[in-house]
Amino acid sequence: MIVQALKWVGGIDGFLELIDQRRLPAEFVKLQCRSIEQLFESIKTLAVRGAPAIGVSAAYGLVLAMQKLKPADGLEEGLKVLIESAEYLASSRPTDENLSCELERIRKSEEEFVAGQPEATVQELREVALAEANAIYREDVDMCRRIGQNGERFIKKDAGILTHCNAGALATAGEGTALSVMFEAHKNGKKFRVYADETRPLLQGARLTAWELKQARIDVTVICDNMAAYLMKQGRVDAVITGADRIAANGDTANKIGTYSLSILAREHGIPFYIAAPSSTFDLSIKSGAEIPIEQRPADEVTFFGDRRTVPEGVDIYNPAFDVTEAQDIAAIITERGVIEKPNAEAISGHLSDDSQDSR
Repeated sequence: MIVQALKWVGGIDGFLELIDQRRLPAEFVKLQCRSIEQLFESIKTLAVRGAPAIGVSAAYGLVLAMQKLKPADGLEEGLKVLIESAEYLASSRPTDENLSCELERIRKSEEEFVAGQPEATVQELREVALAEANAIYREDVDMCRRIGQNGERFIKKDAGILTHCNAGALATAGEGTALSVMFEAHKNGKKFRVYADETRPLLQGARLTAWELKQARIDVTVICDNMAAYLMKQGRVDAVITGADRIAANGDTANKIGTYSLSILAREHGIPFYIAAPSSTFDLSIKSGAEIPIEQRPADEVTFFGDRRTVPEGVDIYNPAFDVTEAQDIAAIITERGVIEKPNAEAISGHLSDDSQDSR
């Protein structure tokens, strides 16, 4: 991996170490999260970001939350702390499906443990939570690798690839989702150029994606978000590859604001548009993208550029964090299980239920 965005240090009384992504690329600083409140703030303010990375971090967050338990506390109290903490962390980024998925996985593992061993101690309950969080971490690393291997065939020799926001190692426990496809193609000796949208208003593409690709020695060019159409018209883009934060049952996909407009531009110019995301990003309880909750971010992300105000005071601000790309405009969804060509509800259901494929 180019960089390790997060890692757990120590045993059940340890802490979560995160790269503070708010300070890249100017500074490389690591945070030590020692409380669930500190992790909540880190997720909310985007010190840690990217659907898989948030999910893995939240799993470790429950380990942090259970550190407040005393040896004399019973299993009932332990489960109460776990459930309340999961609800608290889930509220930090409501659009992120991986966040809810991993929290639910920890909760279920703990409930099953208590049901099977009602005489167990709170200490053992905490050890189960850490073991499950470590398993989620390892699976995420493996998931990233397999997404890259499944998707690298979509990058042709000398191609121009456009990506939006950051879906690399900084957004996962492994080497990324959308960027993993590029890393794998690069490992296989393919020569290509990546165009990274700067991704307003927080510049994850300019600050993070460009930084990762430069570290990997992959040819990268940063463009302003409103330059993509002109680039496509010039014939310099052969494919668009992005990540995802939640995918509905029919294939409609929520990703960083600005992704939807890229899908329309790609369709207009006859350019294939690909999503790279783990199977845990699918939310089959949501029929279409119209039902995906869209997080609204603080106004000062738009009204300020650094410490400088760029919008007159008193002007209204609309700052949704995500938009939804319709399945009909997605050529394929690349997961750790394989590739879903022309995604729809039937194809997605079959992909996720096929026991012959490896799954998380």
